[in-house]
Amino acid sequence: MAKTRSRLRDANAAAVFSAMGDETRLRIVTRLANGDPCSVSQLTEGLEITRQAVAKHLKVLKSVGLVHVTKAGRESLYELVPDAFVDIKDYLDFISREWDDTLARLKTFVEGR
Repeated sequence: MAKTRSRLRDANAAAVFSAMGDETRLRIVTRLANGDPCSVSQLTEGLEITRQAVAKHLKVLKSVGLVHVTKAGRESLYELVPDAFVDIKDYLDFISREWDDTLARLKTFVEGR
């Protein structure tokens, strides 16, 4: 099987995983996962943080390409970028294959002795 590298490159992957490493941002991503656009106010509901804090978290997610924003009148609506999550999955699959190959080589080496 040919190894194919994800479109997500190491430097960008580090930024994406760093952004996803925050519990609040993961909650925001979970809320957006149903595909419906949400305002900052909607995303703040049930969280014990301010709208300003949610807006800052959304800014981080937007900066790494996980969400995009559209204007609807005076309101900003946030949505997940589905392709970004496909890229994350592809990247993790690539890393998984690399580890599987490495472990197989190690097993062959150890058993060959």
